[in-house]
Amino acid sequence: MAMAVAHHRESSSGSSINKHLDAGKYVRYTSEQVEALERVYAECPKPSSLRRQQLIRECPILSNIEPRQIKVWFQNRRCREKQRKESSRLQTVNRKLTAMNKLLMEENDRLQKQVSQLVCENGYMRQQLHTAPTTDASCDSVVTTPQHSLRDANNPAGLLSIAEETLAEFLSKATGTAVDWVQMPGMKPGPDSVGIFAISQSCSGVAARACGLVSLEPTKIAEILKDRPSWFRDCRSLEVFTMFPAGNGGTIELIYTQTYAPSTLAPARDFWTLRYTTSLDNGSFVVCERSLSGSGAGPNAASAAQFVRAEMLPSGYLIRPCEGGGSIIHIVDHLNLEAWSVPEVLRPLYESSKVVAQRMTIAALRYIRQIAQETSGEVVYSLGRQPAVLRTFSQRLIRGFNDAVNGFNDDGWSLINCDGAEDVIIAVNSTKNLTTSNPANSLALLGGGVLCAKASMLLQNVPPAVLVRFFEGAPFRVG
Repeated sequence: MAMAVAHHRESSSGSSINKHLDAGKYVRYTSEQVEALERVYAECPKPSSLRRQQLIRECPILSNIEPRQIKVWFQNRRCREKQRKESSRLQTVNRKLTAMNKLLMEENDRLQKQVSQLVCENGYMRQQLHTAPTTDASCDSVVTTPQHSLRDANNPAGLLSIAEETLAEFLSKATGTAVDWVQMPGMKPGPDSVGIFAISQSCSGVAARACGLVSLEPTKIAEILKDRPSWFRDCRSLEVFTMFPAGNGGTIELIYTQTYAPSTLAPARDFWTLRYTTSLDNGSFVVCERSLSGSGAGPNAASAAQFVRAEMLPSGYLIRPCEGGGSIIHIVDHLNLEAWSVPEVLRPLYESSKVVAQRMTIAALRYIRQIAQETSGEVVYSLGRQPAVLRTFSQRLIRGFNDAVNGFNDDGWSLINCDGAEDVIIAVNSTKNLTTSNPANSLALLGGGVLCAKASMLLQNVPPAVLVRFFEGAPFRVG
């Protein structure tokens, strides 16, 4: 009796083990079966039990597969997909960290060179101080500005010479010690930061520098950055007057650029520049630019009557390809905005390297990174929002506001009244005629148009955020 019970238990246990092995046994799928399952997975990665049973009924090639095995296949498929995405993400992060590490090491090398240079200069100055009594006071200063030979900027050979010199000076700023760069306050570098930002210290004009990693190819980055009105909000227009190829495969362009003034109290700026686009022996792509002065060329006087000619010192973009895709970009903006031509209260806006960094250098790098993230799919917009459309709409709003503030004559603006006591200016633009059915409308007497009243006021020690909140909630605001 006992032996029979034991035999029954053994048989029951063996039967249970066999069922478990049958349920978990490895199934080798044919290519047709995998293709059928992949089609379903593309539509629904996690099908229900009813859907799996329906799949077996509808696909004869899966008739020999149990529903539980179908469930296991989908589980494994989801697991592989998750592992693939995680592996891709880690590879991307690793590439970014590798590139950022390279960028930081180069920045460290540049800083060490700068320290060595300062130590040498300090030692030299100490030596000069000890020997000062025996030195002829009529001798030239130790620090001299190099005198360049005059070149004819009206012929290709002269322009090529200027372009090559511009390239050398720009590279010395971007990767060398030609400018004493200091880290911009509040912009610490790191793997999650936009980039490395620095501003000039004790140099002629105002200058800013940025370095960053962007997941776009060098030629694409150069194409975007050369279209300055698309990302620089203060750029009114950019016109290429002349373009011709350089002997080394690059291009030289003569460009006239107009920028908006930030206030009605100051005139706008314009630039007459040479832009040089070329590639280096190490595969890097360079777009550098500088002002042309004393050549007698440029736009006619009528088109530049409302502008003050500013100077762009050697500036530009150095774009280096990274292994595995993407690029490392160096941006340098070095300007002389002629601060003497604005009221004294506004000169800090024209003498601050931090302002140039925020409005130009950082804006350029942020714009490039935004385009790169949208291209790679890192940023997904919901509710059908189209970033390109939103950017275009934003640019039109900003341009309309800047046009009204500056009131250029060639845009059709003309003054009606200017109250010097209150700094209130009233202007009308008759070229933008708005139809109206009210004959008593005051603009009808002027022939129609857009009326603009504007004023500028200096508020000290008032944070911009406070003013924004004030104007957003102002009950008198019309639009």
